[in-house]
Amino acid sequence: MSRHVIAVYPGTFDPITLGHEDIVRRAAGLFDEVVIAVATAHHKKTLFTLDERLALARDAASRHGNVSVAPFDGLVRDFVVARGGKVMVRGVRGVTDFDYEFQLAGMNRNLAPDVETILMTPAAALQSVSSTLIREISQLGGDVAPYVSTAVLARLMEKRSATALQRNPSA
Repeated sequence: MSRHVIAVYPGTFDPITLGHEDIVRRAAGLFDEVVIAVATAHHKKTLFTLDERLALARDAASRHGNVSVAPFDGLVRDFVVARGGKVMVRGVRGVTDFDYEFQLAGMNRNLAPDVETILMTPAAALQSVSSTLIREISQLGGDVAPYVSTAVLARLMEKRSATALQRNPSA
């Protein structure tokens, strides 16, 4: 008897990067179903609205038949359990991420002993990529094309243009 294993990959994804997409692709090959869980992030100031982040995550998910996208609010553990998930996938870029994720995994194990946390690293070329850096570089006019999908790049360019117009309405 085989089990249907659902993995949940939670995050703010503001925006989703090729590093995130690399982890999604690899998780999709390991688990029967992967849910990209996009945090409402009402405690953070995000560049993209929840609807925009969901749309960009859905674009990434569309490349995989077993990947879906859903918003979540509150404890990710509650979302994972409600979805029937057995695995929480977390991305780790380096030692700093590992230390934080290790502590988080321990707390999640206390809160939901039946849910395993799997830490995955992105491809070497993407290990320095973070959503924060992508937002900052893009807003300052830098080229982020090697680190995001074409859909994300287009939305970042729109945001940058809108910001430029707000700063200089006569342009």
